[in-house]
Amino acid sequence: MLEEYKLTIDNCQLSTKFKALKDAEISTDSFSFYTSVSAITSSRIEGELMEVDSYVKHKMLNIEYLPDLIQKPNDLYNSYLFAQKNMLTKEHFLKAHAILSAHLLSRSKQGICRAVNMLVMEHLTGRIQYEAAPVEKVSDLFNKLWNDIELLKKLHLTIEEVFYFASFIHIVFVNIHPFEDGNGRSGRLLEKWFIAEKLGGKAWYLQSELNYYKQVNDYYNNLNRLGMFYDELDYTKALPFLRMLPDSLH
Repeated sequence: MLEEYKLTIDNCQLSTKFKALKDAEISTDSFSFYTSVSAITSSRIEGELMEVDSYVKHKMLNIEYLPDLIQKPNDLYNSYLFAQKNMLTKEHFLKAHAILSAHLLSRSKQGICRAVNMLVMEHLTGRIQYEAAPVEKVSDLFNKLWNDIELLKKLHLTIEEVFYFASFIHIVFVNIHPFEDGNGRSGRLLEKWFIAEKLGGKAWYLQSELNYYKQVNDYYNNLNRLGMFYDELDYTKALPFLRMLPDSLH
């Protein structure tokens, strides 16, 4: 679908807007505004109760809140900081999952592929979204995805191709659902990490998570378009989801 995708994306505008990304003036050496927004909006998509403005105040002004409200967003925030300091590799990604799942999973399951079958639920409605990849295929599918990522890392890609493949990595990862929890958070981090790997540190100022949060119904609906069962997923229906990422630049 790459050629069809390109027909709907203005490459020059995409490049211009990406180059214009910059850090917020209120960011400091110890506080990243855009990382805070990325972490809390990604957490909100997963049903966390902490409000976006309250979390930003917590990170910026050290305002204290109940631990149950801030622990998981803080874990995700720390995983973004880890990603920003490390190359995108399978080993580093598993470490990032271990960081973000510190208050989601027991230590023995952090950064470890799941050993059970899984139905994926929509956090806002409780509806079943789809059946994730069968457990006996998870390890092989996860490794194949990383082989693709390593190949893409070596290729020269235009900015529109980077955005296309970043979105595709996101949706393929979420459909595999390799971990027992934290897959949505991990998928959105992986998408941005891949862009940073290909286009540089400006990617961390891209508010893709905020865009998905603001359009959360479309986000879930576009994920659901592919089908209910992993072995029957139709990726020719993925284009509406792939088009969401460039919207983050608007």
